[in-house]
Amino acid sequence: MLKKITNFMSWSTIQKVRYACLIMSYLRFFIFTRPFLKQCGSGSIIQKPLLITPEYIILGAGVIIMPGCRIEGISNYTGDDNYQPEIVFEDGVTLQQRCHITSASRLVICKNSLISFDVSIQDTDHEYQQLDMPIANQPLLINETRIGENCFIGSGVKIQAGTILGKQCIVGTNAVVRGVFPDFSVIVGIPAKIVKRYNPASERWEKTNAKGEFLSDL
Repeated sequence: MLKKITNFMSWSTIQKVRYACLIMSYLRFFIFTRPFLKQCGSGSIIQKPLLITPEYIILGAGVIIMPGCRIEGISNYTGDDNYQPEIVFEDGVTLQQRCHITSASRLVICKNSLISFDVSIQDTDHEYQQLDMPIANQPLLINETRIGENCFIGSGVKIQAGTILGKQCIVGTNAVVRGVFPDFSVIVGIPAKIVKRYNPASERWEKTNAKGEFLSDL
């Protein structure tokens, strides 16, 4: 304990302030948020959320959700209360500032994935068939959405409903993603396409066509 106090006293003023802010964030989380979560593992924290529905959120161990995020489970929309939202962050997931996650079903971000700032992930779309009704008032369409383990999602990415990312995928900055993508894919663009995958035969990351087929095999 004495050694810890000595180390603390040796820090610069700004380091001490940052540490104090972190401690305050943990205290705020433990008092005002953690008791209301559906489940929470050890060492996890949600810092100053913009909006959350904690009763639909599951945190594994070591999950870090940075300030300004909106994490919303939708159980009722335009009078339809048949939705059963559940938003799962598995062990080691990091969600950076101002991310927006919306779910009316089960949406999973698998372990050790890093979601950069200003990312949107959702499993809902709006129906638009009724021409005499505002689109925002029409029913929700739900499609399974899942981020695989060890993925890296670049800043500003939009993950649309129905997207399934395999293990250890990399999504480039500002990509707009919809579809199913295999393990070890590099995905970029609007709309997002595969440009590279890990080839187990050569044990290298190799360029592909938009279908994910290795160019060396064509």
